[in-house]
Amino acid sequence: MKKKFWSTLAASTMLVGILAGCTGGGESTSGTENDKDKKATDEAVTIKFHTHGNEASYNWEKTIAAFEEEYPKIDVDLVILSEKGDTQEATQKLDLAAASGEQLDVLMFSDPASYAQRVALGMVAPIDEFIEEEGYTLSEEYKVDTKLNDNYYALPGKFNPWYVLLNKNHLEEAGLEVPTDWTWDEYMDYAKKLTTDDHYGTYFHGPQGGGWLEFMKLALASEEDNTEFIKADGTSNFDSPLFKKTLEMRVQMEKVDKSATPYTDIISQKLHYRNQFFGQDASMVLIGSWMNTELGGTEQFPLDFNVAVAPYPKNEEGDAGGYTPVTTDFMSVAANSKHKKEAYTFIRWYTSEGQIVQGKNIPSWNGVSEEELGSIIDGILADTATPEKVDRESLVNVLKGAKSSKIIPPVPYQAELYKVVNEEYEKLILGEQEIEKTLKATQERAQEIIDNNK
Repeated sequence: MKKKFWSTLAASTMLVGILAGCTGGGESTSGTENDKDKKATDEAVTIKFHTHGNEASYNWEKTIAAFEEEYPKIDVDLVILSEKGDTQEATQKLDLAAASGEQLDVLMFSDPASYAQRVALGMVAPIDEFIEEEGYTLSEEYKVDTKLNDNYYALPGKFNPWYVLLNKNHLEEAGLEVPTDWTWDEYMDYAKKLTTDDHYGTYFHGPQGGGWLEFMKLALASEEDNTEFIKADGTSNFDSPLFKKTLEMRVQMEKVDKSATPYTDIISQKLHYRNQFFGQDASMVLIGSWMNTELGGTEQFPLDFNVAVAPYPKNEEGDAGGYTPVTTDFMSVAANSKHKKEAYTFIRWYTSEGQIVQGKNIPSWNGVSEEELGSIIDGILADTATPEKVDRESLVNVLKGAKSSKIIPPVPYQAELYKVVNEEYEKLILGEQEIEKTLKATQERAQEIIDNNK
């Protein structure tokens, strides 16, 4: 999605000294405090939970009440940082709370950049000791692996993988089945076969203005690792054959097959994926599963056809598949919390049983049964206008099989890289330069940015 990941970087960096003074620069607190944290207190304690999520989106009243009933000696003081659910506003307020020395116990981050940045600032405590005490492996317990620098600083909450929305009526007219496992080559073939005089086979909502760069990582995002433009070791990933493959696919679908909505139309007409899909101007739309709450249609975007869902395509037939861009909530324990054990108890409960109680999102927790997953999906679809028009089976199968690739912490100069990729792609898709020249220019400009930030 289009996010201003680093808009608060400068302000946050100023917190380093303050936070380091409070937390020892991210190191463990004193032995006395650790001894307290290793056992639950016999007296009731209150932990403060700072979140960007509002009541409408997260059902906090019911969720927290259920936790406090199960853990009567832990009270949760909810601090909603933005009633609008504005993550940028919430992050700024959280930084101010940390700088002013307010009590912080449980922190919620909405994206990898916010999470990684505040881990680097020493605001977040590692939780490895608690995970080891329970004896589970996080990458097996959850669909999202939150490891940073060989440590765990968060448990994942909701699970919003990307998937492909399909106009099922268009599929039937073209004699095509709903894909359950497919490659990018098959995706391109579907797009071509679905294209008619009335609609395009597919629509890609980016890049736009340095945002929506997920659409420049199509083939990269199908892998388990190295899915970003900058690899974990800080080197460029623009020489990856999968980045080249993404460019080739975009050109093939738009310029050769004429199966993708033209980029010029997207920009000049300010097109949006919701209008394109619900207006039946495109048969397939690659997008995040935040769309679950709209699949059955809404008052603004009524549904006049049947909808199905397909998994994010893989690169080769023999690949494991299931990897896709994923958004989640990173649930962390504050480094300066005096109640780390209780804070961990809350995030562990919330990211497991609590997700079922909340009933608002698909959980990252693998402990959810198929029946419970189906119940959550039914509850989400029930709030749409015409849930009966959604192919529930396809949705369940995709959400059940999706998995997140390894997290690579975003770099401070990410926005600069995104701008370069956007600009060079526009030259390519507008016919000003060929793919090889686009690759060379992107690699050279990106390397200059990397070198300047060493």
